[in-house]
Amino acid sequence: MIDRRIASGPPPDAGTDDSEDAHGVAAWPFATQAWPADMRPDALPDGRPWPQVLVLIVPGGDDANLSTSAASVAAQGYPESRYAALPSGAAGQAIRQEIVTTVLADPTLDYLIVLRAGDLLAPGALAALCLEAVMSGADLVAGLRVVFDRHVIGLDAIGQAPGKIAGSVPSGGTLAPFTGGEILIARTSLVDAGGLEDPGEHAVAAAWPHLAATGARLARIGRPVLLQRAPGADPGPIAGGLTVAAVTDRGYGGGAGIAHRRLADALALAGHAITDLRLDAEAIPAAAEWTDDFPRTRDAVRDGAYGLVLAGNIHGVTRRTEVLAQLGRYAPVAAVLHDFFPVTGRCAFPAECAVIATGCDARCPSPTQYPQLAPNRIAAAYTAKQALLAGPGAPLLLANSAWTADFARRLAPPGTAIERIDLAFPTGVFRPGDRADLRNRLGLPARDVLVMFAAVIADAPGKGFADLVATLKRVARPGITFVAVGRLDDPAATGLSNLICAGPVGDEATLAQWYGACDLYITASRNETLGQTPVEAGLCGTPTVAYRASGLTNAVIDGVSGVLVPIGPDTLADALAALIADPERRRALGAWGRIALESRFSHAAAAMRMQDVLAARGLVPAQDRIRFLPEMLARFAFAKERHPGRTGTVPAPSPSLVRLVRRAKQAALGRGQPLWLRRVLYVAIRITGRVKGMRR
Repeated sequence: MIDRRIASGPPPDAGTDDSEDAHGVAAWPFATQAWPADMRPDALPDGRPWPQVLVLIVPGGDDANLSTSAASVAAQGYPESRYAALPSGAAGQAIRQEIVTTVLADPTLDYLIVLRAGDLLAPGALAALCLEAVMSGADLVAGLRVVFDRHVIGLDAIGQAPGKIAGSVPSGGTLAPFTGGEILIARTSLVDAGGLEDPGEHAVAAAWPHLAATGARLARIGRPVLLQRAPGADPGPIAGGLTVAAVTDRGYGGGAGIAHRRLADALALAGHAITDLRLDAEAIPAAAEWTDDFPRTRDAVRDGAYGLVLAGNIHGVTRRTEVLAQLGRYAPVAAVLHDFFPVTGRCAFPAECAVIATGCDARCPSPTQYPQLAPNRIAAAYTAKQALLAGPGAPLLLANSAWTADFARRLAPPGTAIERIDLAFPTGVFRPGDRADLRNRLGLPARDVLVMFAAVIADAPGKGFADLVATLKRVARPGITFVAVGRLDDPAATGLSNLICAGPVGDEATLAQWYGACDLYITASRNETLGQTPVEAGLCGTPTVAYRASGLTNAVIDGVSGVLVPIGPDTLADALAALIADPERRRALGAWGRIALESRFSHAAAAMRMQDVLAARGLVPAQDRIRFLPEMLARFAFAKERHPGRTGTVPAPSPSLVRLVRRAKQAALGRGQPLWLRRVLYVAIRITGRVKGMRR
């Protein structure tokens, strides 16, 4: 036990700080958490109790503000934590060492954090660190550091990639000296490393080589953990940033466009300069089947001296990847696998296709499905793509989930460069709210269990719509209401009488309200490189029921942010019914999911993973610290002034006549687009364009 001569436990009076309006965190140091402290489940997802944590508040910083350090521990809402404020000066050395020796011998203690006096734990830090430690099994878990004086100076994180830690001691970079206050350390690892030397602000640095020698492993979370004072710090601009051309077909609308924009935003917040280039600026989508050359885009990359081309979702205006080869002559190209178009003959998701195993050609079973391509052109497109990936100067493929990386390796030529990345999500926009208040605002039933499903095109066959409707019909009864977000041209066709259709929602903050108002989220999709909607729902505290398939195995953390089930006729319905009947389980999954997903899918988490990949490929220098602009703080829910989120992310609702025509077309021709119709549309658009030009 801790020597009671030393101040320990929660402070009787937290006090306030005179800079509470300067650092960007609300109600300093008692920031509003993304999820109320009293909503944290009493146990971990596997039923074990939360880890016991001791925060050692050591001398060496601003000892006069030690009370605010202690207050930040008490404000965590983490009952399993306690703190010990160690005495300063040479006279206190023996007492400090006695306390540390006693602490490390205490088998009831699981983890320690060494916090310098005057520094603070960020809101919710302990729950986030401990949950990731338990889920990853890492010996050390590091989060972001926010460095401030009278204002936020910047954010940074340890540059060492997850895995076995290197022997070199992390530096503080240009922001502030390294004190290790952003790192949760397992007690047993410290014991194996020989303990802590005289505990002060350099204690973690002194222990680091010994931890490395024991093979200790590191995990990182992409959310603030430490708020560190650095009076008078002036770090200057972030060094080593790339100039990046973000190349897309039609910009940042729709699911893949949203994902690409968020990734570009994450890179910008890490100090990279982003320029957006749209291929449709020089080509029309109706001509995609016959368009391979983009000279204006090629010239822009040639003349822009870019350090990286970040390409993604190009098949809206071309059915080949020749443009990647063109751009690769002037800059390294990384192509994000929002789908599998770069490695197939024409399709985005080959799923159960039997043809692709021997090479795509005219036998393709779905040539009229988007992205369409005439059967006699598929073999040549496939051969050209495979040759590009196998040749010199091939693009680096970026997979947004472990499943996508594995699947892409099976489809691509041997030796293709494929790396795993994480997508970015605005965790400060997608956050839990008061469910009753949200329902009142949106005009939703106050007492029903609300089950939500969403997609840009909610009834798209690729989203498993038939399975979804069958599942919802099985669980339908009074007291359950279904909520559809996205384009749904014919709601009556579902046969669900208790269905509320929100339509397309292009405002992220409004979309977050729909997620937060609902009790459960469901998807029946089997083909996702990741699955953005389950992550968005989980960030809003709404658990997901989904198939254990494709990238959903990364988007939904089974037993943490939702429930994954085997593919089968009744599995979704059984799991959904069980959660409908168990509000406590829903609440727990919502809370765990929010904590875990914020740590893994923030803009900072995505930027850190990208830094690891780019450094490993020699595209950027390896960094001891990964720095972020001060604006990164606004992407988190507890920031005093949050980023409001994006608008216009999906097309506005179609007029009723357009919906009617679309339904008629689907009834007559299905959802595909035969070659003759594509040719007619292409000719019509070209003629219309010429007529407009003549009129001008």
